[in-house]
Order: sequence, then C-alpha cells, then structure tokens
Amino acid sequence: MKTETKMNKKCHSRTIQSRKRLLEAFEGVRSVIPECFYAAQLFYMSMRHATRRHRESHAEQRKDSRLSRRDPAHLYKIIGAGRRAGMTKGGAFSIIFRRSLTVSALVIAFFSVSSSFAQQKLAQAGMDFLNVTTDPRAEAMGEAVTSLDGNSNSMFFNTAGMARITNAAEISVGQVDWIAGIKHFFASAAFAPFSGEYGVIGFNFRSVNYGDLEETIIANNAQGFLDVGTFSPTAFSAGIGYAKALSDKFSIGGNINYVTQNLGASITNINSDGSYVKTGEELNVVSFDFGMLYRTGFKSLSFGMDVRNFARELKYVQETFGLPLIFNLGISMNVLDMWNIDSKSQSLTVAVDATHPRDFPEQVNVGAEYTFMQIVSLRAGYMFNNNVYGIAGGVGVHENIGGVNLGIDYSWTPFTGGFANVQRLSFNVAY
Repeated sequence: MKTETKMNKKCHSRTIQSRKRLLEAFEGVRSVIPECFYAAQLFYMSMRHATRRHRESHAEQRKDSRLSRRDPAHLYKIIGAGRRAGMTKGGAFSIIFRRSLTVSALVIAFFSVSSSFAQQKLAQAGMDFLNVTTDPRAEAMGEAVTSLDGNSNSMFFNTAGMARITNAAEISVGQVDWIAGIKHFFASAAFAPFSGEYGVIGFNFRSVNYGDLEETIIANNAQGFLDVGTFSPTAFSAGIGYAKALSDKFSIGGNINYVTQNLGASITNINSDGSYVKTGEELNVVSFDFGMLYRTGFKSLSFGMDVRNFARELKYVQETFGLPLIFNLGISMNVLDMWNIDSKSQSLTVAVDATHPRDFPEQVNVGAEYTFMQIVSLRAGYMFNNNVYGIAGGVGVHENIGGVNLGIDYSWTPFTGGFANVQRLSFNVAY
C-alpha cells in the first residue's frame, strides 16, 4: 500500500512538472508570436513598397522616353532634375546603401526573434557532428561563406547560395580527416532543370565513422571497471534542398534534413546467468535550414543570412537537448571591383560572418579568396573568439574540360589541444 502511494505521488509530481514545462513553452511561444507577426508585416510592407516604387519608376521612365523622343527640351529637363536630385554616382550609391540597410534590418529582426528560442539552451546541444564543417572552401575561408554564391555544398551552409547555379547538374563528394581518427564523409548534388527557371533542387548527405571504442561497465574490482568489448557509434544526415533566385538581387533557399545518431547499446543490468541486459541508444529527428542572399547592386557587395539545425528537442535517458542551432549573418565583396578589374581575370573576395551558435559563444569569422583566371584559388580565414582553430588555409583548382567543369578543393586547419591538424578534400563535377 505504501509502495502504491509513493508511486501515485511520483506520477502526480511528474504530471505537474510536465504541465509546468508545457505552460512555460506556451508562454515562450506566445511572447514571440507578436514579434514574428511584426517582422512578417514589416517584410511584407517593405516588399510591397519596393514593388510599387518599381512599377511607378518603370511607368515614369516609359513616359519620359516617349516625351523625350517628341520634345528634346524635355530630355534636358529630365537630366537637370536628375542632377538636382543627386543622381550622380554618389547619389546612386546612397540609394543602394539605404536599400541594403533595409534588408539588413529585416535580417537582424528575424535574427533577434529566432534567437529567443535558443538563448536559454547555451552549451546544451547534442549531435555535434553537424557543427563540423565539410566543404574545404568554406573551412579555408574561416567559414565566412554565408553571403557567397556556391555549388551544391551550399546546402551545408546557406542553401540560397546554390540558387544561381547555371549547370544542369552538379555533384560534389569529399572527406574530412577529423581529430582522434574520426572520418566525416559527405556528398551533395544539385539540379537546375530548364536553366533554373523553376529553381534549383539539391540533395545532401553526410556520415561519420567514429571507429571502434572500448566498452566498459562499473565493477567491484581493483580497476573499478570491467571491459565488455567494443562498440562502433554512427551518425549521419540526409536532406533535400531547394533554392530560387526571386530576382537578379534576391534569392532564398531551404533544406529538410533527417538526422540520426546511434551510440550503440548500453548495458543496464546483468542477468543471473551472467548475460547482459542492453538498451539501444539511437535517436533521430527532422531538422530545417533556411537562408537568403541579397545583392545590393553596388559592385559585388552582398549580404546573407541563414538559420541551421532548427528542430524539436531530443532526450537521452533523462537529459534533454537540442541540435546545434546556429544563426549567421554575412557580408562579402570582391574588393578588386573598386578598381574595375575584370573578375574573369582575377578577383579577391573578402567575407565577414557574425555567428550566434547555441552551444558556444558568438564568433566573428573572416575569410578571403584570391582567384586567378577562374582556375586557381588561394584561400585563408580565421575565427575570432575561438580557441580551438588557428589560421586556416586552402587551395582550389577548377577547369572546364570538354564542356565539363572539374574541380578539386583542399583545406588545412591547425587544431589546438594536442590533436593533429584537420584536412579536408573534395571533388566537384558539373555539366
């Protein structure tokens, strides 16, 4: 009777705790909803205003074009009005700058709203293999690639980066020699049917080989434990992505991913015959990524934003955790555009990202890529407020052979703490 009473009290306590957590979650969502509606309303109004201004400007230009053909004096009037309005090179730049600030404000608003979901879960993320950078180009640039156009590997960062792929099909495969002998394998493919008129669809995959690990249990002996063999944990993710350029300046993209991790079977008890009672430790979840890119129209200046690894919470035995949710804001530009150097001959892209991860402090990533004749690329990058990585470097070679674009990329990253340096290698084919 006492045991039954204790069990009832325990169940009642768990029910109360569950209700409290549910109410807390509801209050958190309810507090964010007005901000979400405000951000969405702001975005809608700005897009509507921009569309109306574009139509009015286009109609005015057609009207002025007709009048100027009939009356040359009207043409001089238009030119004079443009000069008085400041439509010089500096005036055009100011308009571009204001539009860029508008888009940046929208991105920051979304960033701030989304951050409220993650700020209470610092240092409580799991399935951390999702944090390991796969693409050699991205790692060599200090992971400052949020605002860059790319290939199918963009799905591992900002999916909007593959929206402007011009090839009908593109495939990338690669490997990461991670610390402690751990191997990461990844692959991605992108397809742009009808020359990308209906967007670009992509597929991505990554897996981790942790090798064999020794399995032990607590024992009453001199060592305090007992060897019971080895186990091999595994982890992988697979996803489908879509990206589309909505205009010559604005593009968006997103992924839906299936993520799973298997830590093997845990020994929970020992039977009277000496056999072990085991419980499987495998979890899986569906996650979402979203990103966008905006070309300002001033030279090659671009802004980017992405949110990755958004998913429900998971639970191992008693502890709950979330995926390594991360928010990135980035800006980039080919600085040689300032001297009007043809990017087909050479380019020097400089990129800066601000990151807000769930499981470690905010970082600022800086990267640079020098490309000669669109064939050879030299890269370098550094992550500030990161005491694990040093200055990364890498090289890439891409060439068109018989109508097929072939590429190979390599990166090298120094790793602190007595671990070996991390190397990445990938191959790319597009046609």
